[in-house]
Amino acid sequence: MSNTERIIRLKTVLNRTGLSRSTIYRKIAEGTFPSQVKISVHGAGWHESAINRWIADPAHYREEEPAE
Repeated sequence: MSNTERIIRLKTVLNRTGLSRSTIYRKIAEGTFPSQVKISVHGAGWHESAINRWIADPAHYREEEPAE
């Protein structure tokens, strides 16, 4: 297994989850879908591992609180 974390873009997330764009952003606001990570000034994506965790158990997924 590789130690590098892949960042996947919206099109890939849409295809893998079967959700609509608006549903993804609504679920992010609710805390029931992984948040995006900024990858450039105008670009963002998702950690593939976070999307995989959501796919494995979408009903019980909750965004983890960031460590301080």
